[in-house]
Amino acid sequence: MNQMLLERLATGFPADGSVFPLASASIRVSPDPHPLYVERREEIVANWQAEVARNPFLYNGEMILLRSMSLSGDRLEALGHCVPYATHLWWRKQPDRAGGFHAFSWAVPLTADGALMAIRMGPKTANPGLVYCAAGSLEAEDVRDGIVDLRGNMHREVREETGLDLSEAEEDPCMFGAFRLNTLMMFRFYRFRETAADLEARVRAHMAQDSEQEIDDILAIRSADPQTHRYSQFMLPLLDMVFHRS
Repeated sequence: MNQMLLERLATGFPADGSVFPLASASIRVSPDPHPLYVERREEIVANWQAEVARNPFLYNGEMILLRSMSLSGDRLEALGHCVPYATHLWWRKQPDRAGGFHAFSWAVPLTADGALMAIRMGPKTANPGLVYCAAGSLEAEDVRDGIVDLRGNMHREVREETGLDLSEAEEDPCMFGAFRLNTLMMFRFYRFRETAADLEARVRAHMAQDSEQEIDDILAIRSADPQTHRYSQFMLPLLDMVFHRS
């Protein structure tokens, strides 16, 4: 797929890494197979075999890979398809990442004493050692009447990975997005009444009994210094927003 066609499939987005407001985000999911998976299936399967040889704990569950998306002002419209997770692992290795777009949503927990809570991914995952907010890919179980339930996705992922219940926090009415390397990150702030130490204790108790062991640490972030941890690139504009613009 050439770059001109790719640009037509993702329109209206600002410069890579820029944070923009999202008044609404509608991601429709087609029941048809993603054209990229149909076209590159053999390569995807071969790459998955290599990935599992290195990390046998990986799970090839269904996730949603976007086919097209557009931003009109502060309103996002997108079309996605369910694909095996192996598709994403192959796609993200491609130099131009053509043929699809990855999208995910972050709930950003803020504490009563001014910290941002993040996790460090465990060695059994596809992103070992990487630090970002508890989250996961959009999945088939997040789809309601053909549309992705972003709020439901955030609540589910945070609960599964940390044991925290976002309904206990004050949800910020505003949602934001950032677009980089054909990947869309959407995020919303959740303000807890508890301190960072309180939330750390709760998450560590969850980690002690979590059979999945997706995360290996919970971290209270208190500055925008990009060198403090091995951050996901999408954490950098978020940290700047929290600690430099608040």
